[in-house]
Amino acid sequence: MPLSASEPYDLAVIGAGSAGLAGAVAGSELGLSVALLDTSAQTGGQFYRAPAPTLGAVRPEALHHDWSAYTDLRRRLARSDVRHLPGHHVWSVTKGDEEGVGGGAGDGLWAVHAVTGADGSGERPVRVRARAVLLATGAYERQLPFPGWMLPGVVGAGGAQAMLKSGLVLPGRHVVVAGSGPLLLAVASSLAAAGARVPAVVEASGYLRYARYPRALATNPHKAAEALIHGAALLRHRVRVRVRSAVTEVHGTDRVEAVTVTRLDRDWRPVRGTGRRIACDALAVGHGLVPQIELATALGCATRPLSDGTRALALDGLQETSVRGLWAAGETGGVGGAQLARLEGELAAVTVAARVLGRPAHGGRVRELRRRRDRMRAFADAMAAVHAPGRGWPRWLTDDTDVCRCEEVTAGRIREAIEDLGARDARSVKLLTRAGMGWCQGRMCGSAVACLATRGHTAEPPAERRPFATPVPLSALAALDGPAAPLATEPGGPADEPGGRTTTASGPDASPGDG
Repeated sequence: MPLSASEPYDLAVIGAGSAGLAGAVAGSELGLSVALLDTSAQTGGQFYRAPAPTLGAVRPEALHHDWSAYTDLRRRLARSDVRHLPGHHVWSVTKGDEEGVGGGAGDGLWAVHAVTGADGSGERPVRVRARAVLLATGAYERQLPFPGWMLPGVVGAGGAQAMLKSGLVLPGRHVVVAGSGPLLLAVASSLAAAGARVPAVVEASGYLRYARYPRALATNPHKAAEALIHGAALLRHRVRVRVRSAVTEVHGTDRVEAVTVTRLDRDWRPVRGTGRRIACDALAVGHGLVPQIELATALGCATRPLSDGTRALALDGLQETSVRGLWAAGETGGVGGAQLARLEGELAAVTVAARVLGRPAHGGRVRELRRRRDRMRAFADAMAAVHAPGRGWPRWLTDDTDVCRCEEVTAGRIREAIEDLGARDARSVKLLTRAGMGWCQGRMCGSAVACLATRGHTAEPPAERRPFATPVPLSALAALDGPAAPLATEPGGPADEPGGRTTTASGPDASPGDG
């Protein structure tokens, strides 16, 4: 049912990945008016990236696991009244009864602020008003630096998978996959199936550590099945898996030519004399995922530390944050995979519907969702503990190794700030060296800088309350003095599905728009 330009939505969902899609369609099916906002032109998030339509991919499902779950969500979305607003970069969420960006209306509604365009460069701001907000913003890769990691041909493990899924291209013909976490197995099997030669998967932790969590393993047999599927694929393609090892140096001039793989001790310190050189033309590397929680921490939401050194949002049993009216699902509460994300998105939608519509919650449905969520969350916590970086990984670094790529700050300069200038935390290092002040705002180097500042204790820098979750053109901020540009979707279906069309209009207080 279409809304007028001044009427707020019941629920604004930020992020159209597994959690956001599940929350949006479940909320709509329960009678909520829903706006689904996302930066990408297509739904699916990072996990269900699909090739651009112009590539003419015949079987995109061949590159994905559990594709049927996504097609079901996409089918339900197409049949729903959800307003899908693609190409929207959300940079702030404010409450209407508080003084905030763009001014508060004093009505207690949430305002979601965004800029539009493929890269967020649109000059007119968009504001979406809603009674409740569901954050499903996912996560980004954690990178730990090492000598040579800035050479062309070094890509993130998730980035390599994204290149393959969305662009149907490989980062190289001979690709070493390294880092830590179960994502490595999925990436290696995908690359091998697509025709790449994968000389080795280099895992810094050991898979036997999962035996410390027998209950989590016993109650999540599908995770063991996934591991077996990936393991069988690697065996079929003759990919060697090296555990308790790491890529400690990349060699090459204009691009990657080889890597040095070194054995690690329990604390991830390199073992002398164990380095072995492997020829390759690309390296896909990642050391886990970091929950993307900037929008929530800007609002003062409580966080909780995870055993892998990252921080996630602290959520109650129904997925609500410590700020009333703001829910979260998926990786924002801790990295646990697409299936857990879908459960949490649905659970959040059910509780939002009960709150907003004033109806009794579906008790049986809520209990079942919570039971399954708790079981999968236990495995996610075990996974974080198994693959937590050890304290000794900074031993990989030489003084001339760049840690902050944006500002070209080396490990030597950071050590100087700590040992000679008295820096004791990531913020002090940042002020003395500019590490973390570049375009990525510490997303690439934050973990490494915090670890160096605390002498090996792997941790994310403390959550900061920043007014911007993503870069915003000054012209968009200037336009906030006047009415925010509304963006309305004509009824008929999501904007990236047949029948759905997105149009821009001017006028007071937009209700639709963002992502």
